[in-house]
Amino acid sequence: MKAVKAVKKVPAKKATKRPAKAILKKPAKKPARKTPAAAAAPQARKQTRKPAAQSDLLKRILTSLDDDKAENIVTIDLEGRSALCDAAVVASGRSSRHVSAMADHLARKLKEAGYGTRPINGQGQGDWVLVDAGDVIVHLFRPEVREYYDLEGMWSVGGRK
Repeated sequence: MKAVKAVKKVPAKKATKRPAKAILKKPAKKPARKTPAAAAAPQARKQTRKPAAQSDLLKRILTSLDDDKAENIVTIDLEGRSALCDAAVVASGRSSRHVSAMADHLARKLKEAGYGTRPINGQGQGDWVLVDAGDVIVHLFRPEVREYYDLEGMWSVGGRK
């Protein structure tokens, strides 16, 4: 008979966390030196940048507010600064009734021009009415409320008080 060798059972090794191999990074290359003419080129491009042309929607909004005798109309260009809209228009009315009427007229004129029904917020109160015209958001204030919230200062337009 053959002798049977006793095989000793070895317990399985527990999986141990090994430190991840260090990712070898290539040394960063030094940026090429710019010649004085090349260094001045980006500044020249920034200086020749033209202001964005007013869209048809923005022109209609400004015309409507002007027709309704809005005061202190300020257009804030937000293109590239905000994902919500390309521009914001801030204007004041003389009273809460005037502010509500301007918002109502603006919404009606935009609907007649084919922009659809525009949502209006705050029209019942009349202190701060917001008209969402899509690419342009219109803020209509009573003068005291406009001074309190200072939207122009928040967007760095027209000097902060």
